[in-house]
Amino acid sequence: MTSIADISQTLRAALKRSGMTQEALRQAAGLSRQTAVNVFKGTEDFKLSTLLAVADKLGLEPVLLPKAAARGEALGVSEPVVETLVQRALKP
Repeated sequence: MTSIADISQTLRAALKRSGMTQEALRQAAGLSRQTAVNVFKGTEDFKLSTLLAVADKLGLEPVLLPKAAARGEALGVSEPVVETLVQRALKP
């Protein structure tokens, strides 16, 4: 995710999967009506504390990753971290 719009889209999808209404989530997270609209609209900036409250009520955990990890690039690891069954079977 690289923008507020991306984060908002992720939150909207999580809200839809949760089965909660935007109003129920707003009340559970303690947000004003306008703040909730801004979060889900994706065009207005909002506070980190708002993101944390909404994510918590949706069962999400915001995580910061190195950009390379987010792109799926190995972080200085030349071998796979998890050994596959084929790799295990080919060991002497």
